[in-house]
Amino acid sequence: MSAIKDIYSPAFYNQFADILKQAIPDFEKKEFIKQIFVEEFKAMEWKERMKHTTRVFHVFLPEDYPKATKLIKKIITILRKENIGGGLEYIFFADYVETYGLDDFKTSVKPLEFITQFISCEFGVRPFILKYGDKMIDQMVIWSKHENVQVRRFASEGSRPRLPWAMAIPALKKDPSPLFPILENLKNDPSEYVRRSVANNLNDIAKDHPDVVLSIAKKWRGGSKETEAIIKHGSRTLLKQGHAEILEVYGLDGKNIAVTNLKIATPEVKIGDSLEFSFTITNENDSKRMVRLESGIYYQKSKGHLARKVFKISEKDYEAGAKVNIFRKQSFKLITTRTFYPGLHQLSIIVNGEEKVNQDFKITN
Repeated sequence: MSAIKDIYSPAFYNQFADILKQAIPDFEKKEFIKQIFVEEFKAMEWKERMKHTTRVFHVFLPEDYPKATKLIKKIITILRKENIGGGLEYIFFADYVETYGLDDFKTSVKPLEFITQFISCEFGVRPFILKYGDKMIDQMVIWSKHENVQVRRFASEGSRPRLPWAMAIPALKKDPSPLFPILENLKNDPSEYVRRSVANNLNDIAKDHPDVVLSIAKKWRGGSKETEAIIKHGSRTLLKQGHAEILEVYGLDGKNIAVTNLKIATPEVKIGDSLEFSFTITNENDSKRMVRLESGIYYQKSKGHLARKVFKISEKDYEAGAKVNIFRKQSFKLITTRTFYPGLHQLSIIVNGEEKVNQDFKITN
């Protein structure tokens, strides 16, 4: 499997240089390639290569920023004409606006709107939110009504308080109310791509202001099934936390839902293998019940404490008296976002936000 940094390959730069030659009459392809493949290039990781591409690209553009943004529009137009899609490698277009246009709000608004229709500017817009605050958010409210689906999605995704892999927006973490007009405009958007972004924005807000999201959930309930899906997905962190009021909103009550016969088939799990477990769930109520079923893994951390992460198993109706055997595997394969530490861990089974049973197991090297 290739590393993500390898999207910046000789083939990519050769193709892009040919596009630049169409857009810039006196463009020197040989010099461009030479400046890209400096001695340090091979050791650069993905973000370093992206930033390096931005800097080299800047050398071949007009010094005048407004003229440079017009040329970028011309380049993207040629890329589209050549049927070259806006893959991740082209994110340096957004980085160019962030790097060289941050002090020119008026000029930068147009390229952000145009570029995001080719490659998302959700990362590039965040320094503008930090610098200009409500002025930038007001522009994103306007974008939330744009005819282009990518721009509408950009309005929601770029304004998320806690966008993954991007800088957080402290002001919006503290007070998310400037985002409400954006979310209201997009809650009934015809595109699921946009609606999922609205849900992600709500989920970010829930991490700092659960009561705000609870209020929005109550306000939006009873709308379309698409809006219902937004608030359900936007409440996922609260649901995983077993937040009592959000569980009540969805009628998720663990009373008389029994979990029995929890068995861990692999009480010692080697890193790289899977935890295998089974249990029985029974609806002991006299009527049908909606059951949100989750497993909780209490991971051993570097300082010796346990920290829980919740994994959804299912969410469905159980008829009165229904009794179902469940079997699951939880991978302990090494991944870049989590380090596994040998020692005591714990498994719990969660029904409608309530931990019913738990059992220890060990992780070994």
